[in-house]
Amino acid sequence: MVAERRGHGAYERIIARCQGLEPIPAAVAHPCDESSLSAVVDAVAARIIAPILVGPAARIKAAAAAANLDIAAFRLVDAAHSHESAEKAVALVRAGEAEVLMKGSLHTDELMGAVVKRDTGLRTARRLSHCFIMDVPSYPKPLIITDAAINIVPTLEEKVDIVQNAIDFALALGVKRPLVAILSAVETVNPKIPSTIEAAALCKMAERGQITGGLLEGPLALDNAISEEAARIKHIESPVAGHADILLVPDLEAGNMLAKNLTFLAGADAAGIVLGARVPIILTSRADSVRTRIASCAVAALYAQARRATRPVAAV
Repeated sequence: MVAERRGHGAYERIIARCQGLEPIPAAVAHPCDESSLSAVVDAVAARIIAPILVGPAARIKAAAAAANLDIAAFRLVDAAHSHESAEKAVALVRAGEAEVLMKGSLHTDELMGAVVKRDTGLRTARRLSHCFIMDVPSYPKPLIITDAAINIVPTLEEKVDIVQNAIDFALALGVKRPLVAILSAVETVNPKIPSTIEAAALCKMAERGQITGGLLEGPLALDNAISEEAARIKHIESPVAGHADILLVPDLEAGNMLAKNLTFLAGADAAGIVLGARVPIILTSRADSVRTRIASCAVAALYAQARRATRPVAAV
């Protein structure tokens, strides 16, 4: 049985930051079941998103009626099937009608397939990456884990984008100078462990301005990244050690196991977002709690709002 969620109120503080802001327009791809529709209704009730439901109109209305959910005020764009739902939702973003893309009841691969299409998708020069923002009962602040969902064995070049995406995300959430711990099994550079070499390279790249906005430290073992006492015992002197905001994992397997370990053994909540596209992408799961779903929408909305502030003004 999953431990009762306790947390430190990290999600509540994030959600509270959305209050007073204009709800962000969100294209919701194929919300054809109770789980996806209730996530939308909850986020609307929290004044976080202004949804555009994209999918088979009759199925969406029937699912809402069966779940006793009122969606009468929501804009609805009809689509014949899940693939068309994804394509039309992406098209709404490209047209400037939505600033967030949200997954409904279709498969993640279907949605991301439409996102990465070269001519009609939402690709940018950045590598797409996923961030879990965790509210861990034993940790005093939100903890971002990347990448545990998209990039399987990222190269050093790809890790540059992954860490920069995470730093930009943390900045949008209000972290002044994100502290990035680059994880490995050990805290010393060892030529036999490639992740330690990459960690050292990433730190040097940050020193040379190739990664900006955060403070990087690595390689660090997990205990040294999140425990000040463990870092002290190992004689590691760094502002990052014991206080990380972001954990950059070596590969997807390590990240996935770490996130699920925190969720199922430490009672953490895990909101998720995809970065590196033209807009943030919300990937909710039917297993997510209401609190986690709303938090996922809230972090996407805050990120989208931050992008508004940095968006160049069009020439007159």
